[in-house]
Amino acid sequence: MMAFNRQRGLSLLGFMGILVIVLFFTYIGIKLVPIYLNHMSVVSEMKAVAGEPGVANQPPQTTRRQLLTRFDISYVDHVGAENVRIEHGDGLSLVVSYEVETHLIGNIDAVVKFHRVERLRD
Repeated sequence: MMAFNRQRGLSLLGFMGILVIVLFFTYIGIKLVPIYLNHMSVVSEMKAVAGEPGVANQPPQTTRRQLLTRFDISYVDHVGAENVRIEHGDGLSLVVSYEVETHLIGNIDAVVKFHRVERLRD
């Protein structure tokens, strides 16, 4: 009699299942990566403003205006004047706190919250 070898490899159904999972996570990445890239621009501009010499001695409105101007120049989305604060604690700190909501699939949305604090330089 002939011995039958067992089939090895991935079936079409298994391949389709793996493909669906990979495509789902790729789609989620396509939706979320721009939000995190935007946040990286926010952090970069905050560090630039907070690192300027004498920024802690300026009026808070001037510092906020400088940061918001930099946000406009860098095409930063989702951050407005209402999200920027100057707080007193161990010195002055620049605080940006905001959240971004994006639509994913059907009635499923993702909400990503960001909170960043940079100490102002004297």
